Amino acid sequence: MPRHRREVAVHVAETLFEAEAALDGALAKVAGLMGTMPLARQEARVAACVGQPAIDHVAAAIAALSTARREMVAAHEALLEVQGKIGLGAVNFGGGFIKPEYPKEKSLHVVETTSRAA
Repeated sequence: MPRHRREVAVHVAETLFEAEAALDGALAKVAGLMGTMPLARQEARVAACVGQPAIDHVAAAIAALSTARREMVAAHEALLEVQGKIGLGAVNFGGGFIKPEYPKEKSLHVVETTSRAA
């Protein structure tokens, strides 16, 4: 495999990881804003209807960011296919751990259980 192709793939991967982190950060910040606004309204002692349009807009922004994140995850999966098609094996880009396989089915699975003390 030409070294250049791997270098290009590394650049794409690093950019992908930055984009994923940016989306996660934006989603976290906007969710924080959503949590702050109702408490601020209560603290200011104003009617519940005050600021409701703003809450609606922030909720829409959260939904849009969630959609963007879902699409980025799909792009990541599509790039994994490309990685295989161009002959590049799995590469760990400094995470220090082996990534688990993506689930084939879109459902929740218990991966570890713990007993609770009564």
